[in-house]
This record gives sequence, C-alpha cells and structure tokens, in this order.
Amino acid sequence: MYETVCRWAKPISHIAEALEPEADKTSQTAEWEMAQVLEWLKQTYTEENDATMVENVIRYSRGFWKGLFTCYDHYYIPRTNNDLEQFFRQTKACHRRITGLRNWNSYIIRNGEMIVLVNDSFRQKHVIALLQKVSYKAYAERKLQWNNRLSEGVQRRRFNRDPQAFLQHLENQWDRVVVR
Repeated sequence: MYETVCRWAKPISHIAEALEPEADKTSQTAEWEMAQVLEWLKQTYTEENDATMVENVIRYSRGFWKGLFTCYDHYYIPRTNNDLEQFFRQTKACHRRITGLRNWNSYIIRNGEMIVLVNDSFRQKHVIALLQKVSYKAYAERKLQWNNRLSEGVQRRRFNRDPQAFLQHLENQWDRVVVR
C-alpha cells in the first residue's frame, strides 16, 4: 500500500510543478505544461490499480480546466482557494465596517457582483494607469450596459417598497409618451 501511495505522489508533484507560478509564465504555458503532465500520466500509469487514480486526476483537472489558468495572465486574481477565501473575508469585513450589516447579499445585488473587486483595485499598483487607458466612449457604453443590467433589480426594489407609487410613476410616464 505504501509503495502505491509513493508511486501516486509523483504525478501530484509534477502537477504542482506545472502549476507553480513564475515571473514569465502565461496561462497558455501553464495549460500546455498541465496537458503534457496529464498525457504523461495516462501513458505511464497503466497498471490495473492505477486506473482509479488516473481517472480521478484527469476528471478533476478537466472539471476545473476552464478557469484553472486565469491567474497566470491576471496577477490580481487569487491563485489558490485559500487566497480567494482570504480575499472574500477581507471584502466582507470591509463591508461590515462600512454598513454595520453582517449580510452583504443585498449590497451585491444592488451594486452588482463586480463590486467586490472595487476595494481590491485600490490596492493594485497600476490601477490609475489602467483606468486612464479606457476611452470615455468605452466607459459610457459599459456604464449603460451595467445600468440596464441592474435596472430590473432597482425597479423590483422600488415596487416592493411602495407598489402604488411605482405604478403611479409608470402611468405618469405612459401618459407623457401617449400625449406627445
């Protein structure tokens, strides 16, 4: 049993090496290295008792394949689950300090899921330079898309808060459109 575990530790160490970040490593490089390791794994571990391990490693890798390599191209995306959990914990703590509320679901629904990246963006070194590269036209188009996306939630909250006033406002808008 110990020999089997030692044999199975080798592909795990190769996977860890392939996923180890380096200064010039891109997502394409990491993806290529990981594909090579998985191919080597299939060709090397062909014994009957290795089949379960090989299937599990390949299935598990393929399940995460799409987002597995994103952190190599975007340094601000947490690389490990532990880093991601710490990021969310810090973001929730900041929200709790600002609002005094433990639950941040309504905050995310009201402002959109990208709001969690705002506090983190302030800690990034080159955020101002990146923002200056965005043209006003691109900003205005994205802002319009974002407002349209969030407007349904805003209307739902306004209706839930005061249905009569919301419906009266809609009738007033309709009257202005019909009269003109």
